[in-house]
Amino acid sequence: MDGVGQGPRVVFEIFGWKVTETVVMGWLVILIVFVLCRFLTRNLKKVPESKRQVVAEMMVNFVNNLVKSNMGENMMVYAPYIGALLLYALLGSLISLVGLRSVTADFNTTLSMALITFAMITYTKIKYHGVGGYLKGFCSPIGFMLPLNLISEVATPASMAFRLFGNIAGGMVITSLLYGALGALSSALGLVFEAGSWGFSVFQVGIPAVLSVYFDLFSGCIQAYIFSMLTMVNVAAGKD
Repeated sequence: MDGVGQGPRVVFEIFGWKVTETVVMGWLVILIVFVLCRFLTRNLKKVPESKRQVVAEMMVNFVNNLVKSNMGENMMVYAPYIGALLLYALLGSLISLVGLRSVTADFNTTLSMALITFAMITYTKIKYHGVGGYLKGFCSPIGFMLPLNLISEVATPASMAFRLFGNIAGGMVITSLLYGALGALSSALGLVFEAGSWGFSVFQVGIPAVLSVYFDLFSGCIQAYIFSMLTMVNVAAGKD
């Protein structure tokens, strides 16, 4: 967990542009999603004959039902995006289970995702109410509400970005601090064993793994689901 307090490290530079851990991990997640989709959708049949196709259909049906129940059948066009968003946010958080830095632990990532959602909300409002109706909505129910409505509009992507980032980054920091504290406790009690360049602290074995189940696995899954749900609810609300 090096550099937790300093943010993502710069891995390399391309023509003067600094490429951080977040960008590299983002490329890795995209590659994993691509390979997973290619693997699950290879040689599809009308009647499933392989477990791969059954799993693929279960995932598609899950996303379709999620979008249908939260956005309505007339907004099923958003299903591919919601599926991609859910999978990216999920894998982007869970890569910490193998010791890599979570993509969603970088505020730049969660803010970018939230701004895409904000653009979709704005597009939906203009599509269903027109430009005039969209602008008039800021003065609803009375003109005095204009400043509050503007703040509310900006607060939506900001709150979504901070919610996902805060939960993932917070869990990562807590786990890192506890890991260091357990190492210090092991050293104080003389429970650090070394053999050449290899060594381990007794209290660092097992306990961090249990906490990782919550902070990395459970919290990562829940936050990815919540972010996707907020996206669907806010975009669907734009048509009302």
